[in-house]
Amino acid sequence: MSVQARIEEKLQVLEPTFLSVENESHMHHVPPDSETHFKVTLVSAQFEGLMPVKRHQLIYSLLADELAGPVHALPMHLYTPQQWSARGQARPDSPNCRGGGGQ
Repeated sequence: MSVQARIEEKLQVLEPTFLSVENESHMHHVPPDSETHFKVTLVSAQFEGLMPVKRHQLIYSLLADELAGPVHALPMHLYTPQQWSARGQARPDSPNCRGGGGQ
């Protein structure tokens, strides 16, 4: 199972109304077909009442094995359904990495 698939599977425990796990490894200076840099956008009612740091800690605990191993970077955009709707269901784009290009 790919790292991306494991991340997606583990995050299902949060019963997301929207989940996007994007492999952004190709944007960094890593070998081709790497699975080291991911961006997660997750919308869940389980984030209600949780400050952003608590939301991140929850994700870190669910993905501890991946973060201890192959995953080098994991930007997260974590929203309640109301926050997601207020944003127009949009998350920030990732910046370009200076070392990108999969050299």
